[in-house]
Amino acid sequence: MSYEPPFTISPEMHEIVFRIMEKLVRIEGYERLDRSPRLRKQNRIKSIHSSCSIEANSLSLGQVADLINGRKVIGPEKDVREVQNAYAAYSLLGSFDPYDMSEFLRIHGVLTEGVAEESGRFRSKGEGVFSGDTCIFVAPPPERVPDNMANLFEWLKKSVGSVNPMITSCVFHYEMVFIHPFADGNGRMARLWQTALLGRWRPAFYWIPIENRIEMAQQEYYDVIDRCNHVGNSDAFILFMLRVINSAFEDVEYALKTSEEALPPSVARLTEIMEEDAWYSSRELMERLELNSRPMFLTHYLNPAISRDCIEMKYPDSPRSRYQKYRIKKY
Repeated sequence: MSYEPPFTISPEMHEIVFRIMEKLVRIEGYERLDRSPRLRKQNRIKSIHSSCSIEANSLSLGQVADLINGRKVIGPEKDVREVQNAYAAYSLLGSFDPYDMSEFLRIHGVLTEGVAEESGRFRSKGEGVFSGDTCIFVAPPPERVPDNMANLFEWLKKSVGSVNPMITSCVFHYEMVFIHPFADGNGRMARLWQTALLGRWRPAFYWIPIENRIEMAQQEYYDVIDRCNHVGNSDAFILFMLRVINSAFEDVEYALKTSEEALPPSVARLTEIMEEDAWYSSRELMERLELNSRPMFLTHYLNPAISRDCIEMKYPDSPRSRYQKYRIKKY
């Protein structure tokens, strides 16, 4: 018989899912994240920092930002490599199928390259969770891991269309942590994969720093996983994670509101008329904006957008090149 993870969807879960959907529709409807590349990058940095920090990575948020922006950071070599790997893995979101177990192993290889002996492979030894010297949880034996994960992915595929993806992503997160399929990187993979599943459903989720809110409630995160391990179902974890996701959306809505208020209307207008990944000459941008004055365009539109890192030049080393073009800044 096919595997069915033990959980029950409660009215409270439905209510929180509804509240999240309201926020999601607002963000999608105005394309507010699409027009905020700086906020997308900030959120990605928060996700990576928080997910690594939960696993005792010592790098600060500022150091993580420096690494992602290509600056040298002084810190433990393993911690630096973990962040670099996490950035590489998160950068792949949207390019792989989160319902494919072979991709699951491949991305684990990216996430743990150079920091784990069994990178990209299921563990070959027993694993447990310790509190001090006391073992509080023993994971399934290694010989059962491949079948357990195959069953979980099979359920994941069957759930499409019958269970809300927010619920299935929470169930997968818990079940994966319970199976503990890897010798290292289980927590980071569980959090990354939940984002991958949610983003496959609605791309805005790729830029919601759910991990940041998990870090804020880190002890509760561990406690609720332990409670579910004892009762034999993931109900409490689903409820916890839905609340976390809802709070993460509240954070993003607030950030969007304040960033939009701070952005000059001229810069907002310029980015609105530019399509993603398309390069434009100054003349093309002026035509789209219906402007005739080049000095006005440079002073009030182009230069402020460049200084705020909203758009980038095709030839940054030759800013006055006659062949210069511009596009929305990619992160």
